[in-house]
Amino acid sequence: MKHWMGPLVLLAVSAQAGLAGAAAAGTTAAAITATATAADATAATAADATAAAATAATAAAGWIDISAPISARTTPVYPGNAPVKLDFTQSFEKGGTLTLSAFSFGAHTGTHVDAPLHFIKGGATLDQVPLERFIGPVRVIDCSATALAIDAAELNKHAWRGAKRIFFRTRNSRNGWMTDAVFHEDFTYLAPDAAQLLADAGVELVGIDYNSIEKFGAPEPQTHLILLRKNIPVVEGLLLRDVQPGDYDLILLPLRIMGHEAAPARAILRRIAGTHAP
Repeated sequence: MKHWMGPLVLLAVSAQAGLAGAAAAGTTAAAITATATAADATAATAADATAAAATAATAAAGWIDISAPISARTTPVYPGNAPVKLDFTQSFEKGGTLTLSAFSFGAHTGTHVDAPLHFIKGGATLDQVPLERFIGPVRVIDCSATALAIDAAELNKHAWRGAKRIFFRTRNSRNGWMTDAVFHEDFTYLAPDAAQLLADAGVELVGIDYNSIEKFGAPEPQTHLILLRKNIPVVEGLLLRDVQPGDYDLILLPLRIMGHEAAPARAILRRIAGTHAP
């Protein structure tokens, strides 16, 4: 799909110009299209570099950005979710007087939050979840490197009790899968027995470092149901590759999309002074 279309120019070609004139016009149009495509690629690359610089600056200030970048080239998309499309509808490179963009992607893209409505009929929409759930202390747990599932046995290897918010760092992060456009079906997930322990303990927010907290291909979404029935929002797609285990201050703000079950979010962490890995 073209990102921008300038004013339409109608050329009146005289009969005497014949096929030579038509061929020249076709060559010019092809050159314009190639130039526009190259300009789009250059602009996208520059945007990625700017985002990386901003992330480094944030980390230097004590905050760690754990939001996965949204890019058509690096964002994994869960099967059935809408593809990522980031277009420039106007740009300086293509003769515009401003830059104007259009974005299209699913609600469950990149780092995002699932509200109860995702799997609970009549459940709370994301805009109805109190912001207090997303702001405050969070514990990052570094799961075993070989764990394919976070089950009750794996969970109880770690000091998780007493934490109100818990994020799981797994082999998904070690493999860099949240910045790999290839979708990996064998991602590490949270098993229902561990989800039940968290729900029974009064945990208020649970997050994981891939597109879904549920096992891929599970016949029933038991992990989601256990958490969402207790009104525990689920954060998926966290970028925890460079995050050490321990306790952090969390600010996580999902987009204020009204009446829906999920939305992308920006999330940042800052280590709580004097704390150590659990």
